[in-house]
Amino acid sequence: MLRRLLPMLVALLLGLVGLTWGLGYLHRIFATERDDARRSLESRREALEQYARASLAQSLRDRLEAAKPSLEAAVADPLAPAPGLYLRERGGQVLPRLALHDTGGQAPASERYARLRAGTEVADDQEDPWAERLVRTRAVETALARGDRRASTVALMALLQHRSQYVLASTRDVPGFLVVLEALAERGDPVPQLMHALVRDGLADGKGGRLDGLQRLLLSRRSRFTPADFQFLLERVATLSAKVGAPVEDFVSRARELAASPLPLPEMLPGPVLVRAGWYLEPRGGNQVRGVAVDSGALLESLTKEMRERGLLDAEGTVGLLGDAAVLSLDALPLSVVTPEWAKAETALERRYRLKTGMVVVCAGLALGIAVLAFLAQHRKYRFLELKSDFVATVSHELRTPLASIRLLAETLEWRLAEGTDARDYPSRIVREADGLGFLVENLLSFNRIDKGRWVPRLEPVRLEELVSLLRRDLEGWSKAPVEWEVAVGELSLRADAHLLRLLLSNLARNACAYNTRNPVRLRVEALPGGRVRFSDNGVGIPPKDWERVFGEFVRLQGQGREVPGSGLGLALCRRIMRLHGGDLRVVASSPEGTTFELSFPPTATT
Repeated sequence: MLRRLLPMLVALLLGLVGLTWGLGYLHRIFATERDDARRSLESRREALEQYARASLAQSLRDRLEAAKPSLEAAVADPLAPAPGLYLRERGGQVLPRLALHDTGGQAPASERYARLRAGTEVADDQEDPWAERLVRTRAVETALARGDRRASTVALMALLQHRSQYVLASTRDVPGFLVVLEALAERGDPVPQLMHALVRDGLADGKGGRLDGLQRLLLSRRSRFTPADFQFLLERVATLSAKVGAPVEDFVSRARELAASPLPLPEMLPGPVLVRAGWYLEPRGGNQVRGVAVDSGALLESLTKEMRERGLLDAEGTVGLLGDAAVLSLDALPLSVVTPEWAKAETALERRYRLKTGMVVVCAGLALGIAVLAFLAQHRKYRFLELKSDFVATVSHELRTPLASIRLLAETLEWRLAEGTDARDYPSRIVREADGLGFLVENLLSFNRIDKGRWVPRLEPVRLEELVSLLRRDLEGWSKAPVEWEVAVGELSLRADAHLLRLLLSNLARNACAYNTRNPVRLRVEALPGGRVRFSDNGVGIPPKDWERVFGEFVRLQGQGREVPGSGLGLALCRRIMRLHGGDLRVVASSPEGTTFELSFPPTATT
């Protein structure tokens, strides 16, 4: 049989190899599609992140550019507000403004102010510009004391001209100028515009420069004073400003805004950076760093809104900063663009890939199953042909043997009768052979009808004891060895097809006689509760591994070294008869001392 199956087996293997290659190639295509789709999603994410990075960077640059006029004004004018502005030059912080006061323990400015008010201030060197300044200061005070407006104006102009020519120490210049302006406000009749200019706005010096007003002068030279001097002068200037009607709120605010220490921002910058503390810094030439305060969260929200309006993000998409680094380079901002649509797309992509992979696996399984089924079908076909051949040979042999015996006996009987010889046992022997031939034919026909489903059992009450009595008479003329019966069925009556049930018991009994080496043959029929009937013999037994196989078609066991006649359909026919009645037949015990079969009838079949 293997030689017959070899071509088909080779064809199936080649087909499976080709199919495996094709399915593997298809799976690679699906994997490539998934990877391409993932790369497409990743490219879109990277493009959006690049857009967000460029947009955020441009927004930061625009903010700094928009703050440039304010920053330049704050540098040039100490009264200009500088909220959210940063400037560092030559390693020192310019904005936000710092309270860089003199750390000396004395208060020279306030002391000099007191001496100037008392008229006791003197110069150490008469050729010192400070001596000239004192002369001009006293000239203004003297003119004011006389009430000579013209003289006071001339003296004041001379003082201002001296201030434009000589730059004195702030601890001298500011207190001296403050005393003159206080005297002018107290004793003279100052022009409001002039006083405003002297106290706050400043005056042109006629040389293209400008003399700062007292407020700007004090704020710009704050580092020259001790904290006590600065606070003292601040209060005096504020009082003077209020007295002459000059704005004072921004002056006081600028003084209060002075920071005690520089902002903790990085010293070295590789380029424009975003500081998580809330600053955008941009290095410039000349060791200068400019910056502006920013709200990263608000900027990201604004950017998210813009991208939603442009259709780049869905309603739930967001833009955020990744990581926890304190300083972020503007050229490589770790932005993350997140949207649920991408997660859904990736999930759907993975789901489709798993589905396609599952289909490939199912196809492979189906192909393998089909190949196995095809092989089994071909194997079954050749097995059937072999069984058919064996069956034909067996049946031919079984038919030939009784037919030959009948012919031989009939010829012998004819010859003996012609010779006048005794031949009384020959008719009985002819009948026995004919009976065996008829039983074989009946088994074949019954098996065929039941197997094709063309036998409809005629169910009627059948007394088991009467059926066994008929079976006893059948065996008396067929068995070569004497048969002893033991029947314990009582009054059991079964609702069954009498002909089929007799055929079943007859097959069991003939097998018990055929597969038996003892004399006499002992058979026992016993009825048990629950519609069970046991049939026992003292034959050669059935090996445990063959208890189920013996009910197969054309299965014949060895008969203790001798050939046992039969077609191999007896037990298969018996099981089919039982199942036709809704019951079953099985081996419950077997040994070299005999075999016991159990017939299980449905409860409705017993009466």
